[in-house]
Amino acid sequence: MEIYGIGTDIIEISRIERAINQTSLFKRKVYTEKEIEHIEKKRHTYASYAGRFAAKEAVSKAFGTGVHGFSLNDIEILNDELGKPYVTLYNAIKEKAQGLTIQISISHSREYAVSTVIIYKK
Repeated sequence: MEIYGIGTDIIEISRIERAINQTSLFKRKVYTEKEIEHIEKKRHTYASYAGRFAAKEAVSKAFGTGVHGFSLNDIEILNDELGKPYVTLYNAIKEKAQGLTIQISISHSREYAVSTVIIYKK
């Protein structure tokens, strides 16, 4: 497989915490209902929200477009039964991803969340 793009993003968890606490619109603009439901069951919710935010930004960077022509909630980050994150795309970005495979990694520490994405051509 040939690499189509690579993206990395890092964010302060406190920045996402502030955004969530300032307005209820932030969650709905950035996260899907499935993501919110999944995250709210976790112990470290702000770290999980931040990790997914970093992942969405990393996906947009790997496509080489940034967040243009689609919304962050068009990128859904969930976990399989073993905890491995995976990406589901919707709307315009789904069309752009035809014939591509996305691999993702997310990590967080006390203060930061980071994600790296590699997109491969099939």
